[in-house]
Amino acid sequence: MKFVVTDLIRKKRFGSPLQDQELKFLVENYVNGDIPDYQMSAFLMAVCFRGMTAEETASYTQFLKNSGSTLSFEAHHPHVVDKHSTGGVGDKTSLMLAPIVAETGVRVPMIAGRGLGHTGGTLDKLESIPGFSVKLTLTEFQKNLETRGFSIIGQTNEICPADKKLYALRDVTGTIDSLPLICGSIMSKKLAEGLSALVLDVKFGSGAFMKTEREAIELAQLLKTTGDRNGVDVHVLITSMEEPLGCFIGNSLEVFECLEILQGKQRIIDGEDFYSDTKELTLKLAGEMIYAGKKADNPEAGYKMAQEILSSGAALKNFKNMVEFQGGGLEKAFLGCKQVYEVPALQSGFVTKMNVEALGMASLLLGAGRQKASDVIDPHVGMEMQTRIAMPVKKGSPLCLIHSNGHEEKEILTQKIQQAVSIGNQNPGAPRLIRKTLR
Repeated sequence: MKFVVTDLIRKKRFGSPLQDQELKFLVENYVNGDIPDYQMSAFLMAVCFRGMTAEETASYTQFLKNSGSTLSFEAHHPHVVDKHSTGGVGDKTSLMLAPIVAETGVRVPMIAGRGLGHTGGTLDKLESIPGFSVKLTLTEFQKNLETRGFSIIGQTNEICPADKKLYALRDVTGTIDSLPLICGSIMSKKLAEGLSALVLDVKFGSGAFMKTEREAIELAQLLKTTGDRNGVDVHVLITSMEEPLGCFIGNSLEVFECLEILQGKQRIIDGEDFYSDTKELTLKLAGEMIYAGKKADNPEAGYKMAQEILSSGAALKNFKNMVEFQGGGLEKAFLGCKQVYEVPALQSGFVTKMNVEALGMASLLLGAGRQKASDVIDPHVGMEMQTRIAMPVKKGSPLCLIHSNGHEEKEILTQKIQQAVSIGNQNPGAPRLIRKTLR
């Protein structure tokens, strides 16, 4: 069925919901080139102002998914579960989740993304391991899932080509921050994985795209509704990104942190384990995935199973096997940087607040991320946090250590980090990491 594109743009601009056939027409004809960028841009902007109903969002997501290939699994592997995070600074849990959860017999297909702006990307972290390839074909990916139980790759041209094209358009037209469009982009790729269930880590705070808990809950509910309407069981954790997750920010440094946790190690600074929040969130998410994959009677039992798998060394073995299978070599992954230097506190007191987005942007100055898609990342640079909210600091003591290869202007970077960490006389108490769970 054919429609007049300007009529559909006008219809949405006046706030009317589009029918399934109208949405299908827009998605299919944009992908095949019959609808130009300028018309689709107008439609996306209309969605930003007028939104979509839950029914529209679910249908839009389905048409994005159906624009390319989808995965399917044999009947004797009915429990296929993935995890997705809305992104944050130091967020590295995916690297440990897949090796933990796959040990229980749940299949874990992860089609991951790259970092853009202040948040890091799983693919960039994995590619900091020399030789590691995220460019498996779908056939290789599915074979890996059948034989090893999990695999992590990047989005291929076969998976959701409509989303890939639309995301690039949204990025240059200021239409990224629309909840229905965010939901469609996230869920279409996950639905294409042939999942039975999905666990979401929806973050809020200064280091997240959603700045308030209310916004995060609103997005979480839309993501869950969209999954439910498309036959996927969705579990959501609402988590805080009011300080960086874990100790390290930066690609190979975050892989190093994951390996240390997989080996049962700690990172003690002034009596606190700076790996504890990364480990706890990983275990909580793993517990939900194991429960959603029908291998535990409840999330608490799943959490306990994840703890035992982590402690046994099985997850470490699985991670190393994945790295080897996808061409990587861990022995040369952590070469270090030309210099490591401290960023000192300007006064004594307690850390009361962190501008985590500013810390993430500071890591870009080091070369740890990209401000535009064509930027080249230095895999070894980054930041090593030495304090967190509610910890006491003394004037001149380090807020963080900088691992540098000389890409930055040291004085400017130091000033940005000092401005991002607020210090006061009153201890505010440590923020709670996990705020709410939706099932």
